[in-house]
Amino acid sequence: MLAIIKQREGGSGCYTDNTDKYLFLLLLKLGLDAAVFHFCCQKLYSSFLSLCSLSIVMADLALVVFMANVWFLGAERSHVSPCFLLANATATYGALPLPMMCLGVLDYCLEDTYLKNQSAFCKFLRNAVLTLLVWMLAVIYSFGSVKAELIELDYVTGIKVQVCEIEDSPLIAYFTLGLFTAVTCTLLPFWSRIPQWVKEANRLSEEREEQENQKSDLLFTSSNYTDTKWSDEYHLEESTWPRPPLWLSLTLGFGMFWMPYLAMSVVCLVFGFGVPAYLTVNLLWLECTHSLLVGVVFWVKSKRLGPYSHLPENVCLWQIYWHLSEGTRQQQLPVAVFNQSKGKRNTLYYV
Repeated sequence: MLAIIKQREGGSGCYTDNTDKYLFLLLLKLGLDAAVFHFCCQKLYSSFLSLCSLSIVMADLALVVFMANVWFLGAERSHVSPCFLLANATATYGALPLPMMCLGVLDYCLEDTYLKNQSAFCKFLRNAVLTLLVWMLAVIYSFGSVKAELIELDYVTGIKVQVCEIEDSPLIAYFTLGLFTAVTCTLLPFWSRIPQWVKEANRLSEEREEQENQKSDLLFTSSNYTDTKWSDEYHLEESTWPRPPLWLSLTLGFGMFWMPYLAMSVVCLVFGFGVPAYLTVNLLWLECTHSLLVGVVFWVKSKRLGPYSHLPENVCLWQIYWHLSEGTRQQQLPVAVFNQSKGKRNTLYYV
């Protein structure tokens, strides 16, 4: 893949520098990643991938600052060239997906072991060290494998261009294509039942929100009520139609949120739109991977722990789709207690 840095037309002598266009692309990516980070990362330091999300946003910001400096000063006065930045950024970002995915799986699998007793500071320190180590190895790999040199090409039409060789990320391409195919093939045989399941999942989600609002009201009840409990009158209704198995229900929950992103990525692959690694390795991909890993670990642990575990928060409503499959009467409802005579609020438990 070649990135056109400069272009000159021989006949007219028109000269074009594309540094500003690459700066605009990097600004768009930074804005997108910042928006995804704001909406998806609820608890920042609760997991390794959460800290990876923050590191990618910071790396995007640093890349924008360096590219803006090159654009403002010009390639002649700047210490680095646009080709150097783009080539090394491509290699660095391209080296991140595999170690981040492996360490993310390890982090989730060890969550219910002795590591869960660690303090929040120890978890943050461990995740920060691992994140810095991944980035250091990626940067070292980029400096050792990339030759950021401008290549001049002469066309028969008289146009001369200076290009820089950059790469895409095959791992992300195969990951998105394989995930899109797997989700589509899994849900396609049940397409006639999906609207009914989605409607029921929305109903469960609305009822859970209502119960959480009522729970909040109970916690701040007036002094006229001493012991208030959330009793069985708020029991979720059971449905008589066939429920999907748990693996299918969780796949539906994942697909409802991430299929638009996966479909867009597959369209780019099918039509041959080359996207370099410094753009494809973004927070949309990372949060999609995050959802996949959390969903798989949730499915494995739900056989033992039910719908409530110590996994980090995620954009997919795993608990809702667990109840879509397993029902709601099996689980005890949350109980909120406020005893004014004791002068304190008790903790809410889900069992």
